[in-house]
Amino acid sequence: MIVAIVGATGTGKSGLSLALAERWAARGIAAEVVNADAMQLYRGMDIGTAKLSESERRGVPHHLIDVLDVTDEASVAQYQRQARAAIEQVLDRGAVPILVGGSGLYVAAVLTEFRFPGTDADLRARWEAELAERGPASLHAALAERDPAAAAAIGPHNGRRLVRALEVVELTGEPFGAGLDARERPWRPYRQLGLALDRDRLVPRLDDRVRGMWAAGLLDEVRGLLPLGLERGVTASRAIGYAQAIAQLRGALDEAEAIAQTQALTRRYARRQVGWFRRDTTVEWLDAAADDLVAAAERRLALDRAD
Repeated sequence: MIVAIVGATGTGKSGLSLALAERWAARGIAAEVVNADAMQLYRGMDIGTAKLSESERRGVPHHLIDVLDVTDEASVAQYQRQARAAIEQVLDRGAVPILVGGSGLYVAAVLTEFRFPGTDADLRARWEAELAERGPASLHAALAERDPAAAAAIGPHNGRRLVRALEVVELTGEPFGAGLDARERPWRPYRQLGLALDRDRLVPRLDDRVRGMWAAGLLDEVRGLLPLGLERGVTASRAIGYAQAIAQLRGALDEAEAIAQTQALTRRYARRQVGWFRRDTTVEWLDAAADDLVAAAERRLALDRAD
């Protein structure tokens, strides 16, 4: 069985995963962590992602940390393949894989039969030419014949999405949303524990965390990543905190502005995370501030062995 620990940033997911792994180890049950935080995939992006150092991992094996260069573009489809391969290896060793992170799409891509349709350059070029020649209304009519639900959802004006929908429908022979519908089916047996924290507790914690990142040397970290191509990285350069640190180093923001902007974006991101996971009915929620959090999680899982 896969154990997933999810929730908003700053709720203590990493700490709970380590505590559970150590408790299980005392009972002869091995566990290994598989990262599901998209930004922790990047080498060198440590302070701004609250990545655990080697010593902070306390001997618990961690997978899918530091696997991308800052110039690489993160791909959910690639992550799905890598994470599932890591989980299979953990299971083969007779250990419990603990999937830990707040990137909702990444978690869903691993736990459920979430499918990513391929691409076909010729098909796409044909529909892009049609879009350029006749406009989005023509593509919308074509999609309505093939996949009425997708046509209704996308509407007649979004040419880019109409092109992609027609490409997928022709390529797979399935409705455009078939891969998303597959989220209802589990890839492997799993349990998801969600960490919830009242907003009046979470917001000060997030604001303090951001201030702590600057105090811990985020600017120096970013300064060291710039020669490695951080600003060219489509994903990495836009990461919350890193974009603001770059702007500060380039003189576009002063430190107070960079910190305030990062705090605001972090709060907004946390709200989106909560919204995503609250919609997932398989998440079993725990109070992240409870004194007996670890014991409560252990009781909820009632794990006697690595299945």
